[in-house]
Amino acid sequence: MLGTTPDLLRLLVVPVFAWAAWRDVKTRRLPNRMWPPLAALGIVLLAWELWAAYPFGPLDSLFLLRVTISAFFVAPIGYAFWYIGGFGAADAKALIVLALLFPTFPSYFVSGVELPLVEPTLGVFSFTILTNAVLVAVAYPVALGLQNLAARRVSPVMFVGQRVSVPSLLTRHGSLFETPCGYTRDGLDLDALRMYLRWRGATLSELRADPDAHRNPASVSETYPVGDGAVDAPAVTDGGTVVRKAPECEADRDARTDYDDPWAAETFLDSLDWSAYGTTPEKLRDGLDLVTTREEVWLMPGLPFVVPMFFGLLVALAYGDILFGILGAVGLV
Repeated sequence: MLGTTPDLLRLLVVPVFAWAAWRDVKTRRLPNRMWPPLAALGIVLLAWELWAAYPFGPLDSLFLLRVTISAFFVAPIGYAFWYIGGFGAADAKALIVLALLFPTFPSYFVSGVELPLVEPTLGVFSFTILTNAVLVAVAYPVALGLQNLAARRVSPVMFVGQRVSVPSLLTRHGSLFETPCGYTRDGLDLDALRMYLRWRGATLSELRADPDAHRNPASVSETYPVGDGAVDAPAVTDGGTVVRKAPECEADRDARTDYDDPWAAETFLDSLDWSAYGTTPEKLRDGLDLVTTREEVWLMPGLPFVVPMFFGLLVALAYGDILFGILGAVGLV
């Protein structure tokens, strides 16, 4: 037998998470409606296993302990990281769903081999998925750095950033890793950039063709709905051609223009009923000064944690706990 019925039903989450990882990379957006059915499935399967075990004797205390750890320790980790800003809402919901679906290690027999191969002493499968995901996530900046090194893009931010063309920003996700004055970890979010362009009904190529004219807040006559900055919303077209050099240092900020509200940045943000991904007028102005005067910029792409969670799940189902396997190999467990 390949596995118990509950364990086989748990495999339904694999294609769902595969789709979620793909969509999160492409759009950075996952529908909220996908999570309740998965959470409900986890609760039903857990109840199934508890009901099946009860008639045959006292409930296994170790089983109950693992369920308790998964539901009341692993699941809250997702909420806690979302609360402090370390996770997106979808990442938190994904971890909570996995904590409900996989509180204990499943068991599958393939060609006479029982999978997963490596089960840690704790035996909480959702925690194994989480630690696997963290290890996968740690490998991402290493891969990014090697990619930049191979392309001879050597920079202090080469392990966390990508050097990309300005026109490509309109179909990318992440935030600018620089301003006209240097590197920053608090650059303009690209979703906010798309929102701004839609608000003023302009394209990036138009702004780049004549940035001085568009910097004048009086150039904004009619405004339009902004949406949430999604890539698949109405197009904002190409990035045009650079026409001038941006100021080089922070001291030049005040010399860039005599307008009270350059780019109508404050007017744009005041028109919204939310913060537009933490954007401030200064951050928006710096970002617009940058993308209208450069051909390439450094981007902080980020990696949706749903992606390493998906790969952590795959590895966990086949191999088991990577960290426990490593520690065992060096004799620490």
